[in-house]
Amino acid sequence: MTRAGYDKLKAELDRLEHDEMRVLEERVARARAEGDLSENAEYHGARESLAMLHARANVLRDKLARAVIVQSPQGSKDEVAFGATVVVKDLDLDEQEEFTLVGAGEEDYAAGKILVTSPLAQGLVGKKVGDVAEIRVPMGIMRYEILEIRFPE
Repeated sequence: MTRAGYDKLKAELDRLEHDEMRVLEERVARARAEGDLSENAEYHGARESLAMLHARANVLRDKLARAVIVQSPQGSKDEVAFGATVVVKDLDLDEQEEFTLVGAGEEDYAAGKILVTSPLAQGLVGKKVGDVAEIRVPMGIMRYEILEIRFPE
């Protein structure tokens, strides 16, 4: 993953551990103080929310522990590679799209951040400005012309 992706996951974990967990732990304690726990919906709801938050924090800790931070390529910056932002023209729909090739845990398809191991990204890797990438996907073949390639500074 990129340094930015790692930092984003680390910040989310810190926020969960230091802000949200404390709030939920206080909510559990307040609900527990109300007495009979067997029929205390507030207590059970707070405990369930806290358990889900712990699960999310564990997933983030695992991703961070296994993360390998990859730097942008030192060589040619005129080919699509990991970390690149690529502006393409969909030749079938005549629309421009922008994708950033990221590592596992950083993908955000709504924001155009696609997993570098995805079929779409693999079809773009190695292409240069002006090249046409024909990418086989379950729905058929997608055709993109590479318009621009950018790397973070």
